[in-house]
Amino acid sequence: MNHLKPLVSTLEHLAVQAAQIDRKRSEHHQPLFDETLFHCKARLLVPCVKETQSTLNTIVREQDSGRLTTLRAEYLTERLFAQLSALQREIATQPIRKNEPKHYSHYQKPINVLYQELAQHQDWERRLMEMARDKLAELECAPPFAQQNAQQALLSTEQRLERCRVSKLKIEKQISYRERHQ
Repeated sequence: MNHLKPLVSTLEHLAVQAAQIDRKRSEHHQPLFDETLFHCKARLLVPCVKETQSTLNTIVREQDSGRLTTLRAEYLTERLFAQLSALQREIATQPIRKNEPKHYSHYQKPINVLYQELAQHQDWERRLMEMARDKLAELECAPPFAQQNAQQALLSTEQRLERCRVSKLKIEKQISYRERHQ
């Protein structure tokens, strides 16, 4: 086990770096690595580091239980070193990646923000519906000389309500699209 200490410390160091990078750049628009190298298909570095740690743990566990065959040991160590070098390359190329053009998904709002906006629009819609009912009641009760102003106020409120509903519908479509394509 002592011969694995450098690997354990390297992975711990990579985990710290990966967490810092993930916080800065957030999710990539597509998986960072080939799925044959990392089964997790992650768009962040931390899950890939965890999978690499899992590969190392598998080697140790199978060695300790006496189940590690020569062929299996070769496969797992090749995989481990391929994962390590891929992670190290990705981390080392961060200064270059900063200058890459951003994918359109980089500019997308996170889905939780979309849900907050949807809730806000639902609240606005409810309030505007109440305002429209009030304006309609005012119009019905308005004396003839005030009906034109009451009519204009009702029309304005109904237009605001319609714009709110259109915006709410757009947000709902964005949410459903994102949920289908995650």
